[in-house]
Amino acid sequence: MSSNTNTKTPQNENSLGSSIILFALMMVLFLASIYSLGFLTLGNPWPMAVCLGLFALAFWIPQTITGRSDSAGES
Repeated sequence: MSSNTNTKTPQNENSLGSSIILFALMMVLFLASIYSLGFLTLGNPWPMAVCLGLFALAFWIPQTITGRSDSAGES
C-alpha cells in the first residue's frame, strides 16, 4: 500500500449538471445513429452514411471539443 493517501481532485472538473447534459446529448447522437440503420436498404446507402457520421460525432465531440480525453492524468 502507498503511504500517500491524499488524493487531489482536478481544479477544472465539470459540474454534475454539465456532465449529465453532455452525456445526454452524446447519447442522443449515438442512439440516433443506431435508429438511422432502420432505414438502410441495398438501394439506399445514405442511412449508413448518417449512422457513421453521428456515431463519429458522438465520440469526437467529447474527446476534442470538450477536452475530456486528457483528463485521466490530472492530479
